[in-house]
Amino acid sequence: MKRQWRRWVVLMVAVAIAIVACQQPIPTGTATNPVVLKMSGWGASPAEQTLLNQVLRDFEAEHPHIRVRFEQIADQYMDVLKTRLIGDAAPDVFYLDALEAPFLMSQGVLEPLDPHITPDFDLADFEETLLEPFTYEGRIYGLPKDYSTLALFYNTEAFAEAGLTRPPQTWEELQAYSKPLTVDRNQDGRPDQYGFGVIPELPRQVFAIQAFGGQLVDERGYATFASPEALAGLQLVVDQYRGDRTSAQKTDVGTQSGSEMFGQQKVAMVFEGNWAIPYLTDTFPDLKFATAELPTMNGKSGTMVFTVAYVMSQQTQHKAEAWELISYLTGKQGMEKWTGTGFALPSRKSVAQVLQYDRDRLRAALVAGVPYAIPWQAGLYPASIMNNFDNQFISAMLGEQPLDQAMLKAQTEANEQIRASQ
Repeated sequence: MKRQWRRWVVLMVAVAIAIVACQQPIPTGTATNPVVLKMSGWGASPAEQTLLNQVLRDFEAEHPHIRVRFEQIADQYMDVLKTRLIGDAAPDVFYLDALEAPFLMSQGVLEPLDPHITPDFDLADFEETLLEPFTYEGRIYGLPKDYSTLALFYNTEAFAEAGLTRPPQTWEELQAYSKPLTVDRNQDGRPDQYGFGVIPELPRQVFAIQAFGGQLVDERGYATFASPEALAGLQLVVDQYRGDRTSAQKTDVGTQSGSEMFGQQKVAMVFEGNWAIPYLTDTFPDLKFATAELPTMNGKSGTMVFTVAYVMSQQTQHKAEAWELISYLTGKQGMEKWTGTGFALPSRKSVAQVLQYDRDRLRAALVAGVPYAIPWQAGLYPASIMNNFDNQFISAMLGEQPLDQAMLKAQTEANEQIRASQ
């Protein structure tokens, strides 16, 4: 009897060890026979790609049993990834934009990272606003590698010429400032400089939708941006463009982006992200500009936050090594290397403090917006939401139809497409 009991104990211990082993995969590579991880991401500027390559080489030097092969997917990134995930050919680790995260998290193709996260990783060091987009049903599926909010970029020389001594703090002030900042130097009836550069695409308008209590989507993921509350904020944007004529779209002034029309001094103010800083300083070195938090609308502070995470494929055969890579890239050391040049802002609070971006002349306003920022997400089917909004909102901006009619049409068509996709 005692012998049988001992056998039972040995069996239970063996089972327990097996369970633990399954929960915590053991690295299998060696320095002479390293595991090769495939990591996929989209294209970046040459300088950013050089920086990423250096960070990956540093990781390999500290982890000689792992090699990382980075694959750049230049076009149709999410379409390529979804095809590979379905076909069992997904990369071990890949970039995932917050916008696309809800759908992939709901499909069971991502590895939950909770079992891999240990106390010394210091998860609490991440900005909570940045973890939220990658959390689904109580589990974390991605760790944000960096982020950017939106801030007000304003031309300080244009402000001085107009007698303005500080950036606008409310939407009413932005509209008022835009009038003296709209200048027709050639006296040809067409301003050479508009006060404000408006970006009519949905990511730049969510703050207006929510300012009066509106929502982009409901809890089921259906579009709700045609509500009276949403229309109240959007109407202010349309009124300035159509009524005051003190704002301009990029197409009105022959440019490709908000950053470009601001850099060419076609507009004196624009809402842009961290990506605009190196572009403006490199491309327009004589431009004098500053940044500030976005003006409040209806007394509410608001901005968007755009973030990308490293995620792990549920299919990977190298979960331990994939976690080593993710934990290095999003750990304090790796993140400081990646964000130290200013290309991106760190999602760890401690790294932001070390790099002093909260005191940086141009980046402090971007950092200040994180606590109240709205993550850029639009439900499980963002393309339907975004495409229909953009088409109809631009139509309303151009005066082709009333705003309420345009938004109702966009909402109806988006929801019909969502129902057909389910």
